[in-house]
Amino acid sequence: MAQTTPSYAEPDIQSETTSETHLEFPDNRLLIELCGVGDANLVQVERDLGVQILRRGNHLTIIGEPEARARAREVLEALYLRLESGREVDPAAIAGELRMGAESEPMGDGQIEMFKGGSVEIRTRKKLVEPRTEAQKAYVKSLFANELNFGIGPAGTGKTYLAVAVGVNHFIEGKVDRIILSRPAVEAGERLGFLPGDMKDKVDPYMQPLYDALNDFLPGKILARLMEEKKIEIAPLAFMRGRTLSNAFVVLDEAQNATSMQMKMFLTRLGEGSRMVITGDRSQVDLPRGQVSGLSHAETLLQGIDRISFNYFTSKDVVRHPLVAKIIEAYERDV
Repeated sequence: MAQTTPSYAEPDIQSETTSETHLEFPDNRLLIELCGVGDANLVQVERDLGVQILRRGNHLTIIGEPEARARAREVLEALYLRLESGREVDPAAIAGELRMGAESEPMGDGQIEMFKGGSVEIRTRKKLVEPRTEAQKAYVKSLFANELNFGIGPAGTGKTYLAVAVGVNHFIEGKVDRIILSRPAVEAGERLGFLPGDMKDKVDPYMQPLYDALNDFLPGKILARLMEEKKIEIAPLAFMRGRTLSNAFVVLDEAQNATSMQMKMFLTRLGEGSRMVITGDRSQVDLPRGQVSGLSHAETLLQGIDRISFNYFTSKDVVRHPLVAKIIEAYERDV
């Protein structure tokens, strides 16, 4: 369906008592979806940007300071274009548009589409994945551009989720032959004892976040078949020793819990036609006291090497519950 940029019913009106921007949308059905049930979507934009949005027919009037009105207009236009392209507008999509800058740069990769409003889409078999912050967008660009990538920052910033999404994209597009996901099997501060079952049963609890991400991107039956065929592997870091990982998309999650020697071992598994992503949070190291984190050591050694990228996230990039960002900030202040 052709995309139509909303037109203005009349020019901006500014006076000593009011500042208004008027928008006219051609499709009233899409405008209803844009506004949401009980205008809930408009309320979300109003609350975040400090503006007032009035709806009348197929017109919206934005009232507020000039800069806030301009940003609200950009967000509403981007959300309307999203609806025109057949995608839904939900609170997560609105939050993403509010976080993103208005301008986007061309990326040159056919599997990533740049839309007005600065959004980026990663195609997987089950869903389209969109970065929700500028740091996430820069990270995804690096994942497509470089062979070895580091994503470093607090929990909830999408480091592993986006890496797995790009891995699935590379796999279904035939750019790699397999996906390998790994993490150190390190207990997070408590002793779990001897777990029952075979080796897979013992390590699966440590790997569950990786299974969760894959289930978001691939139908269950397809995922099960690919894992049975070893096209997708999930394994503890210790199982990587001695392997050469060729034509694979490889992700090491929770890399702050790898030792320096484990990190060296893992990085030197990189084979021809492969890409690697290392993700971790330096504030959540569960290694024994005095043991140097392999993530921090690699960060120091590998900065500035061509085709290796480092992307950093902060509490502002947290895309879980809004309270998570506040919790992270509180702990950072307590350090």
